[in-house]
Amino acid sequence: MIAEPFTESHEQSMSVGQFIHAYKQAPWRVQRQWLGMFLLSVLGSAMIAALYLDVTAQAAIEGRAIQNMSAEMLAVQQANSDLESKLAELTSAHVMEQRAQALGYQRAEADQIEYVIVPGYSPPVPPILASSSTLKPSAPSIPPEYTQSLLEWLNQRLRAPSTKGYSQ
Repeated sequence: MIAEPFTESHEQSMSVGQFIHAYKQAPWRVQRQWLGMFLLSVLGSAMIAALYLDVTAQAAIEGRAIQNMSAEMLAVQQANSDLESKLAELTSAHVMEQRAQALGYQRAEADQIEYVIVPGYSPPVPPILASSSTLKPSAPSIPPEYTQSLLEWLNQRLRAPSTKGYSQ
């Protein structure tokens, strides 16, 4: 057997072979990698599912709280309506007259009424809401500079004699 001289190509082929041999995956390593990737995807899916479940549960809780508040609001509105109807009944003219008679009050006749004049008192003037027929529409308060169009302005500038910088 003749020994080959040590050459660079021989060294490269050995190093490539050693490299391939050193990093060649054993079947159990490949299986372990696939198992790890599968478990990682299962764990990721479980985390996403847990997040979805948490958000859904919070939405359901808030929805239930809104339903409870709506029911409470309806009950309060109904109680308010009941109180308003009782107040309307108690302040009706017929009931007020009966209560006044029960307390000993009686209707005053015109000759029994005495008016008291209070010096310095002026009764409040009610606001007049009806429109008067004597009112005239006011003139527009917009200055003419703002009611002129660009074309009108340009036409006015072109027709007006220019006195700037020219001497005759």
